[in-house]
Amino acid sequence: MANRQTDRAERHDLKELPRRERELFELLYAAGVATASDLHEKMTDPPSYSAVRALLSRLEGRGFIRRKTQAGRGAIRYECVPQSGDVRASALSNMVRTFFDGSASAAATALLGMSEELSSDDLDTIQKMIDRQKKREGGNA
Repeated sequence: MANRQTDRAERHDLKELPRRERELFELLYAAGVATASDLHEKMTDPPSYSAVRALLSRLEGRGFIRRKTQAGRGAIRYECVPQSGDVRASALSNMVRTFFDGSASAAATALLGMSEELSSDDLDTIQKMIDRQKKREGGNA
């Protein structure tokens, strides 16, 4: 029990995970439940299968994932442990840093450019978010 508390105390923010561990976590999060083999197949330029298992063990030890109990024998299945922070926010933050040099406006412009058509409600929501951000920064809305 004390060991679990230590692991949880040492658990870092998702943003601080090394690239490979974060990739595995995000793949597992998207899958819900998966085996090491499933995740290995989905990785971009995957390391060896044994390296994937070692990375999963590290994520498990840090409290990010856990082994899913199942009846009978078979491959070990993993699932994500619910995180205190928002996984989507972490993944999006990583995407903005990686592909848009940290520029939220460049990312937003790219996302808006991908949309065929924005509804009036979508435009209103976006405008409200812009207005809120301006108020936070002390600008005029």
